[in-house]
Amino acid sequence: MSPIFDKVIDRTGTESLKWVYPRKVLKVEDAIPMWVADMDFEAPPAVVEAIRRRAEHGIFGYPLVPPSFYAAAIDWLKRRHGWPVEKTWMAMTPGIVPALNYCVRAFTRPGDPVIIQTPVYHPFYYAIENNGRRTVRNPLWFDGRRYTMDLDDLRTKIDAPGRMLILCSPHNPVGRVWSEDELEALGRIAAERDLLIVADEIHHDLVYRGHHHHVLASLSPELAQQTVTCIAPSKTFNIAGLSTAAVVAPNPALLKAFEDEAERSGFDLGNALGIVAFEAAYAHGEAWLDELLHYLEGNIDFMERFLAERLPAIKLVRPEGTYLALLDCRTLGLDPDGLNDFFLKRAHVYFSDGKMFGDEAAGFVRINFGCPRSMLREALERIERAIASK
Repeated sequence: MSPIFDKVIDRTGTESLKWVYPRKVLKVEDAIPMWVADMDFEAPPAVVEAIRRRAEHGIFGYPLVPPSFYAAAIDWLKRRHGWPVEKTWMAMTPGIVPALNYCVRAFTRPGDPVIIQTPVYHPFYYAIENNGRRTVRNPLWFDGRRYTMDLDDLRTKIDAPGRMLILCSPHNPVGRVWSEDELEALGRIAAERDLLIVADEIHHDLVYRGHHHHVLASLSPELAQQTVTCIAPSKTFNIAGLSTAAVVAPNPALLKAFEDEAERSGFDLGNALGIVAFEAAYAHGEAWLDELLHYLEGNIDFMERFLAERLPAIKLVRPEGTYLALLDCRTLGLDPDGLNDFFLKRAHVYFSDGKMFGDEAAGFVRINFGCPRSMLREALERIERAIASK
C-alpha cells in the first residue's frame, strides 16, 4: 500500500463539507463520511507547491487566464486521451455544475425537455428544473451486476422538441466507463435526431484496468460539432474547492452561446488560485494520478472481498471508473426510505442515498471509497456490526 494514500489526515477546522455535515449538522459526532465526491487525500505535491508559490506573492486581484492554462489542458487531453483540442474551442468556467446550468439556459428554452440517463448525478436534475426546463428520464438498464444504456428508449424520448441530452461519462453513480461501441451508437442517434449532447466528463481520468475512456466529441468531426464537453482536474486531483473547470466546444456557435450565458450570469473572471492549481495538476500530476489509480483499485478489491466474505447481503456494483460505487442493499430487508438513516444512526457511516440519483436507485447507497484503506475498513466493520445487531 502507498504511504501517500494510507496517510489519515485530520480535516477538523477546515470547514470540510464532507466531514462537517454528518457530524455537526446531522449530529452524529463520530460519523465516517463516505458521501460527497471529495477524497481524503492531499493534492499532488506539485499542485500544493504551485499554490504556495502563488500565495507567497500576497496579492490576489482579478486574474486573467494565461495561455499556459489552456496549453496544460490541451497537452493533457492529447497525451492522456488522444484528443487534439484547439485553444479557440475552450472557455473557462467556475465548475462543471455551473457549466451545466449555463448550457441548459444557452441551448434550451423554458419548458423544453432535457434528457438524462438515470440514476444520475443529482445536480443534473437541478440544472434542468431550477431553470424552468423539464426532466426527461432515459433510465439505464441494470442486470444485477452492470448498467447499460437503453438506446431504444432514448429514440422515443427525443421525438419531442428541445433535443438535448446531458451525458455522464464516466457515469456517476453507476461507475460505468462507456465503451467505444456504446458511445458510437449514441453518436449515431445524435446525428439522426439532431441531438445536442452536453458531456460531463469530469471523471474521465479515473478509469481502471481493462477499461478506456473515450471522449465522445473525439469519435467523429460531425459529433464534435454537436457536443459540448465539460472537463476539470477537480475530482482527479482533489481540488474541487478551487472552483475551476473548462468546457470544450469545437462548434463556434455553441461556444459563443455558452460564453454569452456565462457573461449574463456574471462570470468573466476566475479564481486566482484555482487557475494555478488547474494548470499545475494537468502539467505535473500524471505520476501522482497513476499511483492514485492503483490505490483506488486496491480499495475496490478490498471492498469486494469484504462484502463477499462478511456482508454477502450487500452487493458491490463494481465500478469501471470514478472513486464512487453503488452498494446494492435491497436484500437487507430494510425500508429504502430509511436505509441511509440506518447506516448513519446505527453504523455511524454516512453515504449518499441512492434515491437522490433517481427512483431507480432506491435500496442502494453510493459509497465514496477515495480514502485511506484503514478508514474504508473501519466503515465496513461498523456496518457489519450494525447489520448483525439489527
